[in-house]
Amino acid sequence: MIPKEKPVIVTGKEARFSPIASPEKRRKKSTFQWGLATVLTLLGLCFLLPFFWMVLSSVKTDAEILALPLTIWPKELTFEHYVNLFVNLNFLTYLKNTLLIVLASFFGLLLTAMAGYGFAKFRFKGSKLLFIGVLATMMIPGQVTMIPVYLMLNQMGLTNTMTGIVLPGLVGAFGVFLFRQFMTTIPDELLEASRLDGASEWRIFFSIVLPMSKPILAVQGILTFIGAWNSFLWPLIIANDESLYTLSVGLALLQGQHGGNYGLQMAGATFMVIPIIIIFMIFQKYIIEGYNISGMK
Repeated sequence: MIPKEKPVIVTGKEARFSPIASPEKRRKKSTFQWGLATVLTLLGLCFLLPFFWMVLSSVKTDAEILALPLTIWPKELTFEHYVNLFVNLNFLTYLKNTLLIVLASFFGLLLTAMAGYGFAKFRFKGSKLLFIGVLATMMIPGQVTMIPVYLMLNQMGLTNTMTGIVLPGLVGAFGVFLFRQFMTTIPDELLEASRLDGASEWRIFFSIVLPMSKPILAVQGILTFIGAWNSFLWPLIIANDESLYTLSVGLALLQGQHGGNYGLQMAGATFMVIPIIIIFMIFQKYIIEGYNISGMK
């Protein structure tokens, strides 16, 4: 008969480094995880409650919004507030202007990627000093430069124009830094091999560098979309004509002109927030990946 092996009892310091946790420790760990998940879920619901209230109130009638006691779910579903935004108000014009700013910002994203590629892979006289100067502009608040930029655009005759709205924010220092940090990870040998094969710098950038930079493009694309979609202060300053206002400016006007119409305000706020949430949910995985690769904390 083969003798049975005696169980090995690990005590003292060895027990702390044992790869197999005891049932009691596993039970405590599981209880802690469930408790933490429950607390985080409740906190998440508390933070999401105002958002749900806004969305549901946008499809309620005016009488139900003001009725007491308050109701969460609408008894009578209506989209009259959304129709009123685009039929009786100028939200269609505001939407068109905002989309134009978004498209121009994405063109600026391409220019930002080019600048980041230049700083990452080309060495020229004063490149480090120039890059430090670009980073230094990140320390200056945008409100400080608004008046000088406005005076410059006024002398160029670009005030109260769409060009004057999109031009100052076409390229940003943060985006250049983000692309530069990512593109330094692209192997130089790959680019040199492409040059030896006869590829031009434009071909290398569009066929090799940009496809390899999809994660950081997604990150900066989301940030660019959010910034352009929520553009408020600069369009309000540079534009005097209401036909050039954006959705954010239109929402502020809506709160001032129709302050008592809560359903209309909820519909406008919902229309502003929903696209950002959809874009973020689709591309959220690229945000963590892009920030990790670029070395940002």
